Amino acid sequence: MSKITFAIVGLGHIGKRYADLIQSREDAQISALVEINVDLHSSLNHAYHCPVYSDTHELLKHLGSIDVVCIATPNYLHCEQATFFLNQGIHVVIEKPMGLTSQDCQLVIDKAKSNNRNVFCVMQNRYSPPSSWLKSIVETDLLGSIYHVQINCFWNRDNRYYQNTSWKGKKQTDGGTLYTQFSHFVDTLYWVFGDINNVQSRFYNYNHKESIDFEDTGLINFDLINGGSGTISYSTSVWNKNLESSITIIGEKGSVKVGGQYMDKVLYCDIENYVMPLLPETNAANDYGDYKGSAANHQYVIQNVIDVLKGVDGIKTSAEEGMKVVEIIERIYNS
Repeated sequence: MSKITFAIVGLGHIGKRYADLIQSREDAQISALVEINVDLHSSLNHAYHCPVYSDTHELLKHLGSIDVVCIATPNYLHCEQATFFLNQGIHVVIEKPMGLTSQDCQLVIDKAKSNNRNVFCVMQNRYSPPSSWLKSIVETDLLGSIYHVQINCFWNRDNRYYQNTSWKGKKQTDGGTLYTQFSHFVDTLYWVFGDINNVQSRFYNYNHKESIDFEDTGLINFDLINGGSGTISYSTSVWNKNLESSITIIGEKGSVKVGGQYMDKVLYCDIENYVMPLLPETNAANDYGDYKGSAANHQYVIQNVIDVLKGVDGIKTSAEEGMKVVEIIERIYNS
């Protein structure tokens, strides 16, 4: 099969990571880039050897040579741009979050079905070995009944993160801390344990009053529909650097904790008649200079896109799952 051709919309940190990953592959190539900052066009053209445009509509000049568009733009643009490209008959990869409302996400799903195209939602934490291991021990019932799940996400996002940007920290364009910082961990909760209900939440803004329209700290209590209770505690008010991303599970037949800065290490495992296997090493966190994010697993996302289009695999994170994460976050905020 010929190379899978990609266009990338939004050449910030993540967009450039997509570009580097695609450029390094022999079975894929970059056909075009879209970046609103025209000052970057010359360097982008030199680095990736393809046309660079400042507007998504200009990509239509390359309509016949694009299989997939990777959308790595501000949160509020994801669904609008995904719908636009699906209507052109192009598959789309959507960075987290899929959208800011489940209603908008449903419109994307409807467009994908009517145009017979695929939507790939990016929840790259699923590819981290500790996450895959957690899902396997829950699915195989090694822990028995689940009694309690606790997720802690304590990160640093100070003024360095919000300065020189027009959309981060704004309710209408960013959405909130759970959308931009911690949707990966809401996805882990849903992916491993299923849906939640009886949600009760409290939100605070301690030290970001000048930079964001929403909370920097949240406390969430809920029940797991499949049994058990849970909590999420999170904050972006940690001084200087990220502190912790962890999940603790207390079950009938054992307890486990995956932690570290990015939920990347098994810190505790005590399960009846079970020997903890040696897991592959987790990839390093995405490094954005002044701050860091979750594990750098986007290569697996690109691999999945190529495998699906070649007909050798299924989508690892479907649009329906991406919408479900958004819907859970909506319910948390509305509670």
